[in-house]
Amino acid sequence: MPMRLVRHHGEVPALLQGGVIALGNFDGLHLGHQAVIGEAVRLARSKNAPAAVMTFEPHPRLFFKPEQEPFRLSPFRIKARLIEAMGVDYLYVQTFDREFSQHTAEEFIEGFLVRGLGISHVVVGFDYVFGRGRGGNVGLLHDMARKHNFGVTAVAEKRNGPGTRYSSSNIRAFLKAGQPYPAAQLLGRYWELEGRVEHGDHRGRTLGFPTANLPHRDYLRPQRGVYAVRAGIDRGAATIWRDGVANFGQRPTFDKKDLLLEVHLFDVNEDLYQKHLRVALVDYIRPEMKFDGLEVLKAQIAKDCVTARDLLKARKFAPGPAPFVAV
Repeated sequence: MPMRLVRHHGEVPALLQGGVIALGNFDGLHLGHQAVIGEAVRLARSKNAPAAVMTFEPHPRLFFKPEQEPFRLSPFRIKARLIEAMGVDYLYVQTFDREFSQHTAEEFIEGFLVRGLGISHVVVGFDYVFGRGRGGNVGLLHDMARKHNFGVTAVAEKRNGPGTRYSSSNIRAFLKAGQPYPAAQLLGRYWELEGRVEHGDHRGRTLGFPTANLPHRDYLRPQRGVYAVRAGIDRGAATIWRDGVANFGQRPTFDKKDLLLEVHLFDVNEDLYQKHLRVALVDYIRPEMKFDGLEVLKAQIAKDCVTARDLLKARKFAPGPAPFVAV
């Protein structure tokens, strides 16, 4: 059965009451987040109860500081797909606005979780905080659980072996440094940009390397430059993945200023305009450069294509709804 999307806590049908719910922003849905959601699904199956996730839109950090540089790792569309693939029965999307931000932690538990969603168990990360002024934590959840008769599980901190902690902040740092593979090891998959393909200057086609152009707007800006990529073309519910090479940046050779992702897909000859495209950054090839003429640029793109093909051939991708890192 497909995952249900619920946008108001008063709209949860009786069939979904009494569920086990994972709470969090889950930006990036990295392996630490997956451990929290996975535990909620495991507990739900053991109780024969619905498995649920609650997340918040817009991201609270964006709500409180809308002027900051884009930082989000996952557009909602990708996050929802990945959550559904984990076996979640319903995704509750709480609108984070001024009114909601004023609820105390106790009000959130009593009004939203207990009365609204009728939860039987809550799963969070070990350091989860919530409510007005971030006044609620795991300790308060345990106290309120005894009062309202629901269970609580706090999932311990997760690390990449003895090394880096699974965190959205660490992933952002790797991507901004042009290190997509260390970021992928924390995500469990290669990080994606996405969007609807728009018309550009049609210069790539005249150079012999036609590109699908995705404007970059409201989420994290990775290091500018050329990447080996896996690109997913939406086919309704399915996504068809193809190898390619992409440039993320401002195209200084042509004195452009807007940020654009230009994707050249290997061995694909179809019209992609207005199609939805997902582009996973697999390896960083080189920084963005300004070239002295079109012939020099064309020769460099040809070299980048060879490099990208070699890098992608060397990588192994695990099956799933995204280019997962093979373990």
